[in-house]
Amino acid sequence: MTDHEDWVCNYFNYFTEVEEHFRRARGTGLFLLSPLDWALLESWKYAEVPLEAVLRGIDAAFEKWRGRRVKTQMVNSLAFCAQAVLTEAQIMAAGSEGRAQPKARRETAPPFALDHLRAYLEGNAASLPPEYAETAASLRKLAAEVERHYTDLEALEQRLTVLEEKMIASARLRQSDEELLESRRELDRQLRPYRGKMTADQLAMLEKQYIERNLLERAKLPRLSLFYMR
Repeated sequence: MTDHEDWVCNYFNYFTEVEEHFRRARGTGLFLLSPLDWALLESWKYAEVPLEAVLRGIDAAFEKWRGRRVKTQMVNSLAFCAQAVLTEAQIMAAGSEGRAQPKARRETAPPFALDHLRAYLEGNAASLPPEYAETAASLRKLAAEVERHYTDLEALEQRLTVLEEKMIASARLRQSDEELLESRRELDRQLRPYRGKMTADQLAMLEKQYIERNLLERAKLPRLSLFYMR
């Protein structure tokens, strides 16, 4: 597997693998991640926390939970695993082997087909309201040139990240103070049980991701990153 193929496998499978691993570790079948969970997962991705560290951290957190004599409640959020994920990331960064050897990477099919990518770009362009016409036009241009961009998904992702950042900045100008206050109150409510499990840097990144996610949902704007192709 080439370096580019390895990047693609790590980057675009991150969301799915963490979600599925958490569900298996929880052992209760269907479980829907909360907005806080998705924001935390996004913060790990943008902080470049390795996928292996996240999976190990989830396992370590559940191992510790199952070892408790008294379990007052089920694990209902990825935030429960935040400290363990940070620990595993630090172990990997220091070059330690941690608790176990990483599993050999299995061969993985391309993350998505060319037609799927084109439809994703065109669909996001079509879903944007008139005040985001410039962003929609940029997306349609990328869709028209999709064959060229398909050969360098990393560069395409960088372009989409820039477009999304501009879109978020525009949406923020349209957001009322009351809407922002309500979003922050909801974040504080959801995060209260887990604050002691995160560092100040983690909390700051999580707050940013949560507020932006809430902003886009309220404005009914799509996420543009290839990370959200399912």
